[in-house]
Amino acid sequence: MSHDFHYTMSRRGFLVAAAGAAMSASLRPARAAAVDERRIRAAPGQARFGGPDGPSTAVWAYDGTIPGPVLRLRQGQPVRITVENGLDEDTTVHWHGIRLPNAMDGVPGLTQPPIKPGENFVYEFAPPDAGTFWYHPHANSLVQLGHGLAGLLTVEEAEPVAVDRDLLWLLQDWRLAADGQIAAGFGSMMDASMSGRVGNAVTINGASLADQPVRAGERVRLRLANASLARIMALRFEGHRPVIVAIDGQPCDPHEPEDGRLVLAPAMRIDIVLDLQGDPGSRHQVIDDYYDGLAYRLTTLAYDNAPPLRAHPFDAPLRLPANPLPVPDLTRAVRQEIVLQGGMMGGGKLAGVGGMMGMGMPGMNGGAAWAINGMSMTGDGMAGMPPLFTLRRGATCHLTMRNETAWWHPMHIHGFSLSVLSRNGSPVPNRTWQDTVLMAPKDTVECAFVADNPGDWMLHCHVVDHQMAGLMTVFRVT
Repeated sequence: MSHDFHYTMSRRGFLVAAAGAAMSASLRPARAAAVDERRIRAAPGQARFGGPDGPSTAVWAYDGTIPGPVLRLRQGQPVRITVENGLDEDTTVHWHGIRLPNAMDGVPGLTQPPIKPGENFVYEFAPPDAGTFWYHPHANSLVQLGHGLAGLLTVEEAEPVAVDRDLLWLLQDWRLAADGQIAAGFGSMMDASMSGRVGNAVTINGASLADQPVRAGERVRLRLANASLARIMALRFEGHRPVIVAIDGQPCDPHEPEDGRLVLAPAMRIDIVLDLQGDPGSRHQVIDDYYDGLAYRLTTLAYDNAPPLRAHPFDAPLRLPANPLPVPDLTRAVRQEIVLQGGMMGGGKLAGVGGMMGMGMPGMNGGAAWAINGMSMTGDGMAGMPPLFTLRRGATCHLTMRNETAWWHPMHIHGFSLSVLSRNGSPVPNRTWQDTVLMAPKDTVECAFVADNPGDWMLHCHVVDHQMAGLMTVFRVT
């Protein structure tokens, strides 16, 4: 039976929800816009990652496709998305990177009850920011995301961006067995306490090694999103000079990436502008060379034989319009610090989780392998989880994140975007706002945000094995 959830809320929960609704209302256009009605269904399906002649792989998918349908929304327009659960287990949907009311954030136990098999949940929000976002489960995240549940969501700018085409690449990493099926072994000790479940096949929009057709002289906006469980990517566009115009949905100073490599951690998005100046009929590889000695061809830009679209490069400005992000007041900021701890170190020891050094089998059977400030929160969300810190609504938070581990962690904040200020004491260029910040081993990153969105919010590593094994916490805005 399908029905919408209605459940009893505490007085604090009611006040938080009401405040969140007020925030959402404040971001709507002056004239009421028609509600954009959408519907998606999570259910088992089949995919052919190697093309129509390749083996069929059993997956879990939104609306039967890998990835799920692209949801194209408009900035400030209210949307109502009904999610149907056709799985045999609970699920939710997290609208990754969108600043929305807390009750719509999709964390089971923390912001909503899980969607039971055969039931529906209705998500309602008005996206305040234009940009590139994505959606995925936040229930049994490792297994559900690892079986394919992910989709892109774009919020269109009020005025069209001056490009010839708007392209989207959702990048997914799969660990496949010899028969082409998704390999078992989710949540292994090694994955949980080391680099996570890195796969052996990568797809763009559900296909591997397919050419990307382009035309000489055109300018494209390419939206890249990494929906992998753990794989970090560093993309090189041979013979081309991509210009980064947005990170995690938020516009930044247009700039070329350092060393020409676009580094995308799990959950990150990067929008680039690509002026296609290759010769008609030429082919140019896109290489992922993040891991030493393991570079591979992700895809090929295949120019058609038509004459160039224009004789000279497009001269329209590259900068995207700014989003209405509140500006932190660093002179009156509340300072908070989180310290990332744990993981396997030299000799196979577990580093300081809950004061236990190398005791037991970290990461096994849902056990903790990681901690934030000495506390491990395992799984996807937890009712009654005490917040690590509490902020008053409207306060500026100066947040320092310290990585004391030997591993990389893309740290994701729910409900906000972070103004990244410095890394290891050096100012960060290009005015970046991010909801997912990649931290190298021993990194210290300083960032800031305005706590204008009330509720209990997750802050966790988006290497999903790490999240499930304890690298997750909650903070509260009242």
